[in-house]
Amino acid sequence: MGRTTYRCRLGMLVIVLMGSLIRPGYAQVADQPAADVQGLDDFDSPLDPDQPLTEFSDFGVEWPDLEEVSEPLIEESEDEAVPAEALVDGGEGQPPQTAQPALADAAPGNEYQPTDALSETAYRISFEGLPDALGDSFGSRFEILSVLEEYRGDDANFAQIRRRAQSDAELVERLLRIEGYYDAVVQTRFDADGDERVKVVIDVQAGPLYYLDAIALPGLDSAVAPDPQRFRDIFALQPGETVNSDRIMAAIDRLDTAMAENGYAFATSGEPELEIDHAERLGDLAVQVTPGGRYNFGAITMARTELFDADHVQLIARFDPGDLYQASDLEDLRRALIATGLVSTITLEPVVADDPGKVDIAVDVTAAPLRTIAGELGYGTGEGARAEVSWEHRNFFPPEGLVRVSGVLATQEQSGSIAFRRNNFRRRDNIFNARTALSVVDRPAFKAQTFSVAANFERQSNLIYQKRWSWSAGVELLASRETDVTGPTGATGRDTFFIGSLPGLVTYDASDDLLDPTRGFRLTARVAPEASLQDGSFFYVRSQLDGSAYFPVSDKIVLAGRARFGTIAGAGNNRIAPSRRLYSGGGGSVRGYGYQRIGPRDANNDPVGGRSLVEFSLEARVKTGFFGGNLGIVPFVDGGNVYTSSTPDFSGMRYGAGLGVRYYSDFGPIRIDVGTPINPQPGDSRVAVYVSLGQAF
Repeated sequence: MGRTTYRCRLGMLVIVLMGSLIRPGYAQVADQPAADVQGLDDFDSPLDPDQPLTEFSDFGVEWPDLEEVSEPLIEESEDEAVPAEALVDGGEGQPPQTAQPALADAAPGNEYQPTDALSETAYRISFEGLPDALGDSFGSRFEILSVLEEYRGDDANFAQIRRRAQSDAELVERLLRIEGYYDAVVQTRFDADGDERVKVVIDVQAGPLYYLDAIALPGLDSAVAPDPQRFRDIFALQPGETVNSDRIMAAIDRLDTAMAENGYAFATSGEPELEIDHAERLGDLAVQVTPGGRYNFGAITMARTELFDADHVQLIARFDPGDLYQASDLEDLRRALIATGLVSTITLEPVVADDPGKVDIAVDVTAAPLRTIAGELGYGTGEGARAEVSWEHRNFFPPEGLVRVSGVLATQEQSGSIAFRRNNFRRRDNIFNARTALSVVDRPAFKAQTFSVAANFERQSNLIYQKRWSWSAGVELLASRETDVTGPTGATGRDTFFIGSLPGLVTYDASDDLLDPTRGFRLTARVAPEASLQDGSFFYVRSQLDGSAYFPVSDKIVLAGRARFGTIAGAGNNRIAPSRRLYSGGGGSVRGYGYQRIGPRDANNDPVGGRSLVEFSLEARVKTGFFGGNLGIVPFVDGGNVYTSSTPDFSGMRYGAGLGVRYYSDFGPIRIDVGTPINPQPGDSRVAVYVSLGQAF
C-alpha cells in the first residue's frame, strides 16, 4: 500500500479545536475519510441538493420513535464487520484502507436502553482505552470543547445525551490525531449508573502512533551562515519522533523566536505540510521558511510627540543604534512604556531604514488620562480614622514629570504636601523625587508641628517590573516644634529641632509577587545619619534591618514570617527629637496593640519611644473556597518591644495574636486584621482592628 498525500489546511483542525489556545496560521494535515473532512479544493465543487443538512448538537433534536429499530452502528459484509467510518480513501489508484476493527461491545444489542427515553436525567462521563502516553493537554482540551462537559450540569433526555456523545466521539478522534494517533476508532456506549443516571462510556482504540520521517525547512539556507544550522538545532524535531501537532507547533515557535532574536526582523515561517504514509505509519514534514535579511537597530522615530519625544524613548530602551535586532528588546520597551502610566495604546513597528542593514523602530502612542483624583479611608485602633485625598497630573512637566498635591485629615494627624516626581530621570528606571510638607501630629507618644523639605533618587519595583535590587538615597531637612514629657512628675516641655538627614535604603527582593508573595524572601536595610541642632548640635545614626520569608505549604496555604531590628547610636534618648525615636505597635508592627503603644512609658502612661527595637510576626495565609476562592483567613502571632538603650536586650517582649480576613481583589488583597494583646500593659485596649490594602508584610 503506497504513500498518500493530504494537503488540507491542517491548521483549520487545530484552530477550530483550540481557538486561541493554539496560534493562528498553524496547519495540520487531517488524514480523515473523505466523508468527514473536506480539503480546500472541495469547496470549489458544486453543492449536492440531496445532501442531508449538517446536524448540530442539541439543535432541532426530534423525539425518538421508541418502536423504531435503531440503525446499526456497523456495516456488515459477508466476510467481516467493518465500521463505515473506518474506510479511508487510499488515494488515486489505491484501494480503501481498513482501520482498526470496531469495539465489539459497542454493538446496539449490548447498549443500555432507558425505560423512559423521554425523561430528563443526569449523566457522567468515563473513558476506556485511552493511551497512557497522552499528555495533560488532551484532558484540558476535552473539558473545554466537549459538548457533554459543557452541559454536564443540565438534565437531558436520552436522545440529547446520545447526540452529545456522538459529537464528543468525533472530537476525541480529532484530539487523538493531534497526539499522533491517525488510526484511532472511537465509539460510545451507555450504562446504567444508579440513581436514574446514565454512564456515558467513550471507548477508544487508539491504534499505533505515527512517526516523523523526513523533515525539511526549505528556504532556511538563505539565512546568514552559520545561522541555518543553528536554527535547525533550535527547531530540534528529529526523524523518529511522533507526529504530534503540539510539538510541531512548539518547534515552529522556537524557530520563529530564534530568528526574531538574532536580527531577522521580518522572518516568517509558512504553514507546515504533512505527508502521511499509512503503510509505513510515517509522516514527512515540510515548513517553508523565509528568513529575510539580518538587521541591526537603527533610530527610533515618532510621529506624535505630545507625551515625550524619540530621544526619551531611546533613553528608556535597553538597546542602542547599531545593536543586533532582537524582538524581545521591543517587547521590553513596550512594557516599559506601559509602566510610565502615560499611554493607553502603543504600536512598535520595525521599518527598513535608509541605512542598509538597519531597521528603524516606528513608535506610535496615544495618551491615557493624565489626571487623577484619589481618596483613601482607613481605620486602626489606637490610630483612629484617617482620610486622605490627592490630585495628580502625571505629565505636568514633560517628559514624565508628575505633580501631586495631597492632604490628610485624621484623628491624630493633619497634613498637606506637594510632591514632584520625574520617572526615567537621565537613565531608565531612575526616579527623582522632591517633596515639601507641613504637618500637625498629636499622638500619645508626642505632639509635633513639622515643616520638611526632602529630595531623593531611587530605583524601586513597580507592578510591571519587580526588581531584585532596589535602592534610594537622598536628603531631608526639617524644622519641628515638639512636645515631650520631662522628668518623673509628668511635666511637659516644648522644644524646636532643626534636623538634617541623609536617608538611604537598599532592598533585595527574592519573592514572587509585590503585593501578595507566596514564596521567597525579602531583605531591607535602612541607614540615616542625622545632625540635630537643639541646645547645641550633635550627630547620631538611625538604622533598621527588615527581613521576611514566605513558604508555600500547599496551593491554598502560605506560611509567612517577618523580623525587624532597629537601633539609634550616637545620642541619648532624651536628646533625640521624639518624632525621630523608634516606636512599636500597630497594624504594620505588633498587631493587638495601639499605634506606637509598645515600649517604655512616661509618668502619664504614654509611650516615650526608644533607641532600639525588635519585632517578629508569624502568620498562616489560608485561602478558602468562598467568593470564588477570593476570600482568605489569616491567623497570626506578633511580638516585639522597644528599649531606651542602643541595643535590644529582648526582655519584656509584648505579644499579640488574632485573626485576619483577606479579600483577594484584582488590584491586591484587602486586609482586615483583628488582634488582642496577650500580655498588655496598663491602658492597652483588649481588641485592635486594622484595615488596609495589601498583606501586613
